[in-house]
Amino acid sequence: MKPEIGRPIPQELGSVHFIGVAGSGMSGIARVLKEKGLSVTGSDRADSEVAASLRDAGIPVFIGHDATQVGPADTVVVSSAVRDNNPELMEAKSRALQILHRSEALRWIMQSKTVLAVAGSHGKTTSTAMLASALYRSGRDIGAVNGGVISEWGVSSRWGGDDLFVIEADESDRSFLGYEPSVVMITNVAPDHLDFYGNLDAIYDAFEAFARNASGAIVLCADDEGTRHLATRLAGAAPVITYGSDAKADLRLVDIHLGATARFEVSYLGEKATCELGVPGRLNALNATGVIGVLLCAGMSLAAAAAAVGGFQGADRRFQFHGEIGGVRFFDDHAHHPTEVAAALETARSVVGEGKVITMFQPHLYSRTQYMAQELADAFSHGSDHTIFLDIFGSREDPIEGVTTALILERLAPGTSYEFEPDWDGACALAVARAEPGDIVLTMSTGDLYQIVPQLLQAKKAHDGVDDGPA
Repeated sequence: MKPEIGRPIPQELGSVHFIGVAGSGMSGIARVLKEKGLSVTGSDRADSEVAASLRDAGIPVFIGHDATQVGPADTVVVSSAVRDNNPELMEAKSRALQILHRSEALRWIMQSKTVLAVAGSHGKTTSTAMLASALYRSGRDIGAVNGGVISEWGVSSRWGGDDLFVIEADESDRSFLGYEPSVVMITNVAPDHLDFYGNLDAIYDAFEAFARNASGAIVLCADDEGTRHLATRLAGAAPVITYGSDAKADLRLVDIHLGATARFEVSYLGEKATCELGVPGRLNALNATGVIGVLLCAGMSLAAAAAAVGGFQGADRRFQFHGEIGGVRFFDDHAHHPTEVAAALETARSVVGEGKVITMFQPHLYSRTQYMAQELADAFSHGSDHTIFLDIFGSREDPIEGVTTALILERLAPGTSYEFEPDWDGACALAVARAEPGDIVLTMSTGDLYQIVPQLLQAKKAHDGVDDGPA
């Protein structure tokens, strides 16, 4: 189901059933509706930590899809990944129930709220988590819906009693055009989701329309070619504030120190402030600078904004630390687009010191692999000391003839160290056999590879002959 931009949303939802409730965007919306007192159920194709978390919140989650699971629902919420032949969607249509795209359910939640929206081809989940946690840490009882778990909260969303509401605005299906934010932050604009958009011009058109929906201000990254081009298209829109290390940026990132955590200084209108995050990486510092820009637009001083962002503990699956065994550190990251892959590997390099970065990568989507095989190959050739490649995770897509992980492998630079192992047991064995004290093992995918982490840690313990205790 595709979103219908601008369609009036119903006044009442009644009982709500989510098809694909454990999805990154869907789960947060379901949790907020439950917090608001609505009766909420959901279903998903497989059990997961997210599904378990929703059950703990009092939301029944069915595994598998069956028409009977719609139950007494008045409204059914779906994402663009739900296909027309889904039995629960077919049941909802046959009973003439209210059927909402997830973005419409989010619009329903945000009625009467002042919305701060974060978008971008990459970095929006982390930036949204930074913004939401900074406002909450500053004493605001804000609401939020993010596409990933905010580590400090342990969940991806909350209702909140404040007028401010923070959202991650997803561009993948143009659904972000239905929002009416006060302040918009756009981290970057790059070719992605080409299976939906077709070309880069269509992506620019969508981001321009989204930015023009801002009533208060637009915060754009001055370091990104895509957002610099977008700025040239925004005559007559809300005032634009740029951020980054670029000398022409309004809010400048200066004097950055990288290591286990990122510490940096920001400069704006002659004032300076220092900020230190609880996470590493140049990209995290850049995103934090943009968040400080949003906080300025929300009325904070530069010093207060930098202090509120300081100490940020990350978002789950964004270079998330999972343990150290035998001197080997294990991290997981959701990177899947070449730009994200390169950034995650850069962060790993800043943390590993003199050790090696060993990456386990599961390509995401047949179309992305087809379009971006060379860029993915370049990222791993230059950023990873050794990469173990797995099969493509197709997600919402059917296989495309001739599109396999081999498209990436055959484009790797000569001399690149890599292996292809689609079997998870085999991939874990290869990783732990190669890893030495001081190294990092980084699992990387936006598919289901994150589920391999416990198996990987167990394989390392078995390899080292240590007790089966906590990592």
